[in-house]
Amino acid sequence: MYFEPDYRHVVAAATNRKPARMPIYEHIVSPEIMGRVLGVELHYPGLNDGESAFRDFHARACQFWKEMTYDTVSFEGTIVEVLPDHGAILGGRPGPIQSRADFERYPFDEIPDLYWRHWEPHFNALAKELPAGMKVVGGCGNGVFEISEDLVGYEYLCLLMFDDPALFAELYVTIGNLMTKLWSRMIERYGFMFAVCRMGDDLGYRTSTLLAPTTIVEHVLPQYARIISLVHGTGKPFLLHSCGNIFSVMDEILKTGINAKHSNEDQIAPFGRWIEIYGDRIGLFGGIDLNLLCTQDRKTVFEEVVRQGREFRIQAKGYALGSGNSIPEYVPVENYLALIEAANEIRRREYGSP
Repeated sequence: MYFEPDYRHVVAAATNRKPARMPIYEHIVSPEIMGRVLGVELHYPGLNDGESAFRDFHARACQFWKEMTYDTVSFEGTIVEVLPDHGAILGGRPGPIQSRADFERYPFDEIPDLYWRHWEPHFNALAKELPAGMKVVGGCGNGVFEISEDLVGYEYLCLLMFDDPALFAELYVTIGNLMTKLWSRMIERYGFMFAVCRMGDDLGYRTSTLLAPTTIVEHVLPQYARIISLVHGTGKPFLLHSCGNIFSVMDEILKTGINAKHSNEDQIAPFGRWIEIYGDRIGLFGGIDLNLLCTQDRKTVFEEVVRQGREFRIQAKGYALGSGNSIPEYVPVENYLALIEAANEIRRREYGSP
């Protein structure tokens, strides 16, 4: 099927304008899923692999995004992956910062070098392999709260908030300083290839936010505003991916300047509620619950995505269709492909072509 990508459709959706053609968006597609679709094994190259390995990986990934009729490539370099003594975000153990002494000896100044040593080969290769008409949605992966979870550990972070409130506050400012430094260089060196910049920061779970709304507003969101201001200074829109029930802080999040929001679960609220409350203020991406993609047969997935996607396309101004979260390796490939086919069926009914 002939498809000519045009990243401007995603930019339109991210700035809450009706795109001329409905774009498709995914926060992440597992390399394992990409490989199954392409009929190859696809793995992230190692740090000691040469430039050709990085270019080969990103050439195949870009082939996947284009063949699946996306207008943009989703890619980010995650920050927690390079943090010394990383792992507390995964749960089960404390992070490296549990006290003022831990905080003061933690090597924050070394992290930018660690970050670029790890991720620069990826971004250099991606810049060379981007197909015509496509740009990237991404940037520095992980958000302010997620980094604090990795540095301290979620349970221990909640204790720190009461045991040493001054350190708790200083931690978030320090994370903001680090992220500002990383994002500044990202924009300077690679801003040309981004259509939309984004950050993933899962602030909630099924029934509530993971920290009290007042704590998020006081400590987390001011750091959002710093990063978003940098991005807006380049004229690019900013998309926030955040899982969970975050309605209690959404109005305050909007004040930080986000242009679009991604991630939804039907068990928290139907996507139509997001459109009803926020559709006049920001673009909304996703909409198709992951449970549908994982548990139903291909025919049902196709029919439901066509039905729901057409409704979302009509109801929202800035809308890009995709899963409500991501496409991990356990999503049946045939159901993922049904999602793509359904998106293109919606496009065909509107214009007669993808």
